[in-house]
Amino acid sequence: MIDLTNHRIVLAGGSGFLGTSMAAAFVAARAEVTVLARSRPKVIDGWQVAEWDGRTLGDWQQTLAGATAVVNLAGRSVDCIKTPDHQDEILRSRVESTRVLGKALRVVESPPLVWVQMSTAHIYGDPPTAVCDETAAEGMGLAPTVARAWESTFAAAKLPDQRGVVLRTSFVVGRNRGAGNGALGKLSLAARMGLGGRVGRGTQGMSWIHEADLNRLFAQAIVDETMSGVYNATAPHPVSQVEFMRVLRKTMGVPIGLPAFEWMVRLGAPLVLRTDPELALYGRYVVPARLIAHGFEFEYPELAPALAEVYR
Repeated sequence: MIDLTNHRIVLAGGSGFLGTSMAAAFVAARAEVTVLARSRPKVIDGWQVAEWDGRTLGDWQQTLAGATAVVNLAGRSVDCIKTPDHQDEILRSRVESTRVLGKALRVVESPPLVWVQMSTAHIYGDPPTAVCDETAAEGMGLAPTVARAWESTFAAAKLPDQRGVVLRTSFVVGRNRGAGNGALGKLSLAARMGLGGRVGRGTQGMSWIHEADLNRLFAQAIVDETMSGVYNATAPHPVSQVEFMRVLRKTMGVPIGLPAFEWMVRLGAPLVLRTDPELALYGRYVVPARLIAHGFEFEYPELAPALAEVYR
């Protein structure tokens, strides 16, 4: 991990799995971290917390004054049933939080010189076989629409002279530190139940990144003044869904993974796992071309060692 001594970082949306992991990594790297959260986080370990609603200005904005960087992870989880209300929350939670951060930067003294903004690799849609780098065409549907709105809001909210880095993040594999471990928890549950086999065709892409690499990437984006613009935050070796589950089962010591036909997933995902079946049925193969060209070295470029570290 990069040394972050003398860096003061404001982490917006830092109360969930990703935020807790990142806050812990930044604190371990000797940064002073303030997490902006809508309610008191389940885990607080060495960082400060300021409450905000992700929508309006308030006392929280003073945390930005004199900070080294602002990192924005804020947004409602997409791991849910996509009702109209949930779709609206997914969009608004991202756009409104990004917009109000921009407003806050314009009223505080000495705003951060760099803003690192999370986005999503879902922006490329769900191409069956295409391998997507940062130059790939954007997709259609809810997730790409949300991603475009998120990134365009960031572009307008960022200060004109502020360095901005957008990290289009893929599926993050990591440990549960008290705030869950994201979608990996549900995949692990399915595997333990013997349901961790092929889903639908099984050829849909699963682009992933280990939490240690993601945290180090955000840290590098903060300190490396040559980084700006859009990067795919994903490991260099995406795999198919059937291969991901095969490696996960092997790592967990589960010998059997029954397949699930598409009709089974469309019925079972909302009823049993309370999530969107299309998260399992579709995917994308995304590669970090700009990071590789920049010389970023992944600690976990391959899936098997990444999952082994999570479950050891």
